[in-house]
Amino acid sequence: MTEPLRDRPYEGAFHGNIHRFALRVYFEDTDTAGIVYYANYLRFMERARSDMLRAVGIDQRAALEAGDGVYAVAEVAIRYRAPAKLEDELVVVSAVREVRAASCVIQQRVMRGAQILTDATVTAAFLSPDGRPKRQPRAWVEKFERLKGDEEA
Repeated sequence: MTEPLRDRPYEGAFHGNIHRFALRVYFEDTDTAGIVYYANYLRFMERARSDMLRAVGIDQRAALEAGDGVYAVAEVAIRYRAPAKLEDELVVVSAVREVRAASCVIQQRVMRGAQILTDATVTAAFLSPDGRPKRQPRAWVEKFERLKGDEEA
């Protein structure tokens, strides 16, 4: 049996420029065979990205409410390597790889221990309230630039 999530020192936190977000697979995440439904990995990664933004002080809700804009996934390249199963304890590992004027590229892996279950590259675009690409707030770009690194997610 794996160690309980509450004992993990990296739950929803950064280690260097790598963000780690712990989660457990529940019945609702699985198909009738007890295997995680493929689209749910995207949900896991979305939660991890949102937690990563919150951890660096980016308030998406305030930006949305102020009419500044929001992030939307523009592209995902994903590779499924092995299935997660009911009650598995997983960690989504995220790393900023590239920062552009109106988007950023984030590498994300869903891990069970040292095993990579899913590996993805996600491009998140910053959009104006009318849905058009818009430059990210400068302060946010600076935060992302500080997170960029060569460490493997």
